Amino acid sequence: MSKLVDAVASRRSYSRVTEAAPTHEQLLPLIAAAGRVADHSSLHPWRVIELRGNARSRLGAAFAKDARASGSDAEKIAAKPLRAPLLLAIVSVRTKSEKVPGWEQDAVASGVAHILSLLLHDAGWGVIWRTGHQTRAKAVHKMHGLKKNERLLGWLYVGGIPDGSKESHRKTVDPERYLTTLA
Repeated sequence: MSKLVDAVASRRSYSRVTEAAPTHEQLLPLIAAAGRVADHSSLHPWRVIELRGNARSRLGAAFAKDARASGSDAEKIAAKPLRAPLLLAIVSVRTKSEKVPGWEQDAVASGVAHILSLLLHDAGWGVIWRTGHQTRAKAVHKMHGLKKNERLLGWLYVGGIPDGSKESHRKTVDPERYLTTLA
């Protein structure tokens, strides 16, 4: 097997990470590489928003506002974005196109997110992609400064891999189950 196959096969999600995180400068070549995803008509229908420090707290406040939570419930919801020192919001930027429907533009943005998660993993960072109903919340959209043609797909939570993290015990995918042949 190639190094790439081995790296992809070893990918796992890290729900717990340390406070270490890649710098903005370290992210730039990874985002440039992830941007090489298949992109019909080269629309580049995506962008990534870095959230560090207080931006994560503001996101947590938007989560709590969306949930209409108060007291300890609001505190619990607001703490969710603090689980990692770096969040990368993945945004689909839909452009009017005769050739490329909106779902395909969303797929390109999703592809960027997945490739970016693989590149971060390969660079030694712990990553998990988190989504949920908050991606469609008005307070969350406003906090991210999204425009009408933009859709929030989720966040990559990124941080250091804790010492003693166990290897993933995910079952290997049976390729015969998912690969079919038309005669």
